[in-house]
Parts: sequence; C-alpha cells; structure tokens
Amino acid sequence: MTDTDPRLRFFALFSAVMLPMFLAAVDQTLLALATPAIAAEFDERDATSWLATGYLLASVSMVPLYGRLADRFGRRRLLGVALGVFSLGALACLVAPTLPALVAARALQGAGGAGLMSLSHALIGEVLAPRERARYQVFFAMVFASASLMGPLLGGIVVELVSWRWLFAATLPLCAFAGWRLARLRHTPPPLDSRGRIDVRGGLLFVAATGLSLWLMSRPGAASVLGSAALIGCVVLAAALWGLLWRLGRRVAQPYLPLELLRMPVMRHAAFATLANAAASFALVFYLPAYLQWILGTSAAQSGLLLLPFTGGSLLGASLAGRIVLHTGRTREPPMLGLLIGALCLAGLGLAPPSRLLVMVLGGFTGVGLGMVMAVTQIISQVAAGPARLGAAAAVISLSRNLGAATGSAAFGAIAFSRLAPGTGLGGGVASAAESVGFSLAFLAAAAICLAGAWSASRLPRDRLGAEPTGGGAPRRDR
Repeated sequence: MTDTDPRLRFFALFSAVMLPMFLAAVDQTLLALATPAIAAEFDERDATSWLATGYLLASVSMVPLYGRLADRFGRRRLLGVALGVFSLGALACLVAPTLPALVAARALQGAGGAGLMSLSHALIGEVLAPRERARYQVFFAMVFASASLMGPLLGGIVVELVSWRWLFAATLPLCAFAGWRLARLRHTPPPLDSRGRIDVRGGLLFVAATGLSLWLMSRPGAASVLGSAALIGCVVLAAALWGLLWRLGRRVAQPYLPLELLRMPVMRHAAFATLANAAASFALVFYLPAYLQWILGTSAAQSGLLLLPFTGGSLLGASLAGRIVLHTGRTREPPMLGLLIGALCLAGLGLAPPSRLLVMVLGGFTGVGLGMVMAVTQIISQVAAGPARLGAAAAVISLSRNLGAATGSAAFGAIAFSRLAPGTGLGGGVASAAESVGFSLAFLAAAAICLAGAWSASRLPRDRLGAEPTGGGAPRRDR
C-alpha cells in the first residue's frame, strides 16, 4: 500500500482523532454513576440534572460555530482549540468547590467537547468514499462502546473507592497526549469555504432559545409548567426566540444554524432520526443507573455492570449497520429498523414490573437498535452536503445528537423524578412502587420519541451509496 492508499490515510488519521472522540464520548457519561454521590456531597438532588444538561447545552450551542469556523480555517486547527477548551473545563471540574461551580465547569467542558466529536468525523469524511466508511464503522463503534462501558463502569468503581473528582484528574493526561498526537498529524484539508462572516446575533439567539427550552423541559412536572403564568410566559418567549432565529437565518448569507442544509429533506429527516436516537440513548445512560440504584436497590458498581448489555448491544448494532451499508449500499433501512427495535424494548421497560433481568435483556436489545442509527445518518448527511461543507454537515448531525441528548436527558429526568419522594437516593432508601411510576412513564416517553424517529428515517430516500469519494457522484437510486 502506498501513502495515497485510502486505508493507510484512514488509519493514520483515525489514530490521531480516536482519542479526542473517546474523550468527548466518555465525558458525556462519566458522571452517570457519580450523580448520586455528587448529590449527597453537596446535599442537592434536583439540581444535579444540570450536570448533564449544562454540559449538553454548551455542546449544542457551540457545535454550529465549530462547523462554520472549521470549513473556513481548517478542521485540524479547530479540533486543537476544542481540545484546549475541554482540558480547561476538566481542570475546573476537578477543583469545583460547589455544585453551581461544577455545573459551570461542566458547561465549559461541553463547549470544548462540541468540537471534538463533530470535527473528528469531518476529518474522517475527507479520506474515504461514503460506502467505504461503512467498512470502518466498527472502529467508531469500538470507540463509542468502550467510552460507554468505561464511563459508567469506572465511574462507579472510582466513586466507591476514592472520589468522583478523580474522574476529571484522569482526563488531564489524556488531553495532553491527544494534543501532542494531533499536533503531529500530517493532513492537508480540501479547499475551505471562506464565505461570509460569523452570525453573532444568530448565535446569541440560539443559545437563549436552547437554554430556555431545556430549562422548561427540566421542570419537575407538567402541572407546574401549566399552572404558572410566569412559566407559560417562558414557553411563549422560547417559541418567539426560535421564530426570530429562523427569520434571521433566512436573511443572513451564512446563518449560525446551517439552514441551507436543513432546507434539504434528506438532511431534516437524518437530523431528526439522530435526535430521537440520542434522546433515548443518553436518557438511558444518564438515568438507567439512577433507576437501578433508587428503584431496584443496586450499588453504583452493580448498576455499572448491568449497563454492559446496553453498551455491548450498541457495539453490535453499529457493526451490523456498517455491514448492511457496505454490502448493499442502502442507508435507509438500518436507522429505521434500529429505532423501531428501540421503541419496542423501551415500551417493554415502561410496561413491565421492575426487574434486573428485564433491564439486562431489554437493555441489550435497545442498545442493538439504537446502535444502528448514528453512523449511518452521519454518512447520509456528508453525502448530501458535499466535500466543501463537510464541517457544516458534521455539525448538523452532532447538533442533532447533542440537542437530542440534552432534551432527552432533561425530559426523562423531569418525568422520572416527578414521583420520587424527597430524600430518595440520598440515604432515604429504595423508592416505593408508587414512586417508580415516574420511571415507567419516562421509558414510555422515550419509546414514543424512538417511534417518531423511525417514521422520520422511513422518509429517507431509497438511495444506494456508490464507491465515489464524498461529493464525487450522485448515489444510485432504486428504480
């Protein structure tokens, strides 16, 4: 194989970006099993949901900016900037004296993590043809699966043996090594898109609209939202902000949100399927440990072990989806089928009585289904956008993923905790059967969003990917 061989180029690049991808993936689940310990240390439970939503809110807000800047100034350069911001956030989390300070530090980490995932995928998209990327999905799946496994599992072990702060201390040397490896990467990006200026007003509107929407979804119950005039006013304000953002985006040459891509039906359907998948996936990663500890009475380490079928199933599902795309070129069937499987299994968790065995079995099949979605929608979006807008295309899918993760975890937590009595999970004992109803309703809500995502995936075109590089030719459509 020569230096121009796509396989050599892929492995050279993947060896440099795999650690940033791993850091971004593991950091989103790192505190899943540490949340009860953090709540106990700071004597707060309800506010700990912002450890997840604060991180994801910052990620959601920054992803479009990374996409625009990367297409203009270089994807490797922006990836280094994102890694530096992520490292500062980890250091701030390590020394955070209060829960609000920890939430703010997690938001800083999220601002860096937003670029780690999307820019790594954009760099990979420059090397391989769309159909060939399916051959290497197992490597991406291994990164995500290992992150999903190590995050909750090691998190529970570290919390029981030492302190949750060690989770961030271990991140810092990995960030330093990733920065050194990235600096040594030899990679020449394609021609960049240098048109227009950054839409600052659109960015501020997006942050305000997203933050207000997430706050509303994290309320501890729908009755409190509907029963308060002030909160109803917040709902109206959030809708107005989204309307202003959309109107502004139609008048700006290069809007903060890549609306020129979202006007394409294939991008909209791929983005919503990704959002639904992420909403269900992250809700389970963040709150299934709480369900196991507070409803079934397991320890932190035991709940980490009970998550293994879900994370292992995700790896299997991603590998299966990659093989389907590689051998058939079809991109619609894997996300559609995967989301349907996820919807059925989540409905089973919501309707059946709580059981450890049920969590393991249905959790494993849920992982298989949800694991079939993300990689395929990433390929679909890159083909639709073309090589000049790989950064923006990766930003659309990463934005959908982060927005789904943020809204899914916030809404799932609000529904699940709506029936828990004060003190549950903080030394107050295992929740009663009546208190577990909140989690059952949350599982059913996650099943509903998966079902909606499956419908959206069914609207994707029945195209077959060819062997051309990204943008090098149109996909072949079935007659």
